[in-house]
Amino acid sequence: MSEFDKDDYLRDMPDADSLADKTGGESASPKASAKADAQEGSEKSDASGTSADSDETRQPGQDKADASEGSDKEGLTDLGKAKQEAAGYLEALQRERAEFINFRNRTVKEQDRFRQHGIIDVLTALLPALDDIDRIRQHGDLDDSFQAVSAKIDKTFEKFGVEKFGEAGEDFDPTKHEAILHKPDAEAEKETVDTVVESGYRIGDRVIRAARVVVASPQGASA
Repeated sequence: MSEFDKDDYLRDMPDADSLADKTGGESASPKASAKADAQEGSEKSDASGTSADSDETRQPGQDKADASEGSDKEGLTDLGKAKQEAAGYLEALQRERAEFINFRNRTVKEQDRFRQHGIIDVLTALLPALDDIDRIRQHGDLDDSFQAVSAKIDKTFEKFGVEKFGEAGEDFDPTKHEAILHKPDAEAEKETVDTVVESGYRIGDRVIRAARVVVASPQGASA
């Protein structure tokens, strides 16, 4: 929805003077003229008796408020006043809609953050068991039934965005690897992962636990 501009909406609204010019200055009927003259005389006589009372009852600053309010609607026809009021309601409605959209976006972000915290708590609690399963798998002691259970656990964590990382032979990266030992290697040209002691886990770009590894370093490199 495009932004609504109330001033632009009312800019071309005809005022009472322009409408009077369009009518060609038609004169009122004799009866209407006589009635207007009588009403004007009555208003003058009432004004002489009530002017003092009205001055006493008006509060300070009330004249300025009335003048300001009257200047906004001065020269507008009844249709123009109705459109001005409708424009104010529409402008207020758009502000409320924008506030609701911002609130909804904040709520969605908070829900995603709480969901991720819950996954991290469960993963952290299961890390010792997952490490034991990896050690058994490395030694080839998993039977078919237990291996099926292990595969289901891995798939479950993948479903929630959990990724296991850490492989022998990959380049050592201190942002995701924790070196528990540096082993000099005459054939190594750069630091690489020689052995993965414990796998690392992450969700997206957030590392839950760094992979604990043994690093093969070129000979002569400081540990």
